[in-house]
Amino acid sequence: MSSYRNIDRPKLPRNIFTTVGGIFLLIILIGRMTLTINAGQAGVMYRTFGGGIDVSKTFNEGFHIIAPWNRMIKYEVRQQEIFEKMSVLSSNGLEIQLDASAWFQPEFASLGYLHKTRGTDYVERVIMPAIRSATRSVVGRYTPEQIYSSKRDAIQQEIFVETKKILDNQYIQLNSVLVRDVTLPPTIKEAIERKLRQEQESLEYEFRLTKAAKEAERQKIDANGKATANKILSASLTDKILKEKGIEATLKLAESNNTKVVVIGSGADGLPVILGK
Repeated sequence: MSSYRNIDRPKLPRNIFTTVGGIFLLIILIGRMTLTINAGQAGVMYRTFGGGIDVSKTFNEGFHIIAPWNRMIKYEVRQQEIFEKMSVLSSNGLEIQLDASAWFQPEFASLGYLHKTRGTDYVERVIMPAIRSATRSVVGRYTPEQIYSSKRDAIQQEIFVETKKILDNQYIQLNSVLVRDVTLPPTIKEAIERKLRQEQESLEYEFRLTKAAKEAERQKIDANGKATANKILSASLTDKILKEKGIEATLKLAESNNTKVVVIGSGADGLPVILGK
């Protein structure tokens, strides 16, 4: 007769599923309550039960703990650059292709207002339209020749000033606007370059004429100076002075070690005649 022995098996706690579920819920809550704002970023808090966007505070980079029902919106607050290629009309109605870029960044202290009124796509909503409007307004004041050659720096500065006016009170800091390239219709470009070459050649010719005139004037002044000097010298050289100078020269030669023959009183004016070796 065989006997059976009951073996007790371990039983799982009745609340094991509740415990596991609680752990998962805790992990999710911790994930919702903690976040890191990276370098070069800032955050705006959306308070679900506290009036929406918190415009009173901008959160710095670093680690933050927030209520799980709130949400943090991150923004890049370092200087950024956007590029825009535009077709604009000059003062005489010709179409010009212009490539420009802008350096900008959101105002840190006003980040909450920027998000509340403009949103994360503020570049497309605000900055790009402002640059286009300012560029069309400024370029419309100039001819293609001015835009292509002498006025580019002035145009660039005017576009910056006009864009900055539009972006005032928009919670955006505009740092610079750069005109990187100007493309004119080929025929207009060739005509402008031909005119510039002709002007350069004319300036070069005028420079040569001016230089030649100045050189002639210099030579005239030099000749007049020499003539005046000779006239003064001739008037001051009397026969007596010449004889005195001749005697001084004779004495100096006589003191020299070189071999010579001095004939006294043999010259046309009674001055010594000096004979070499």
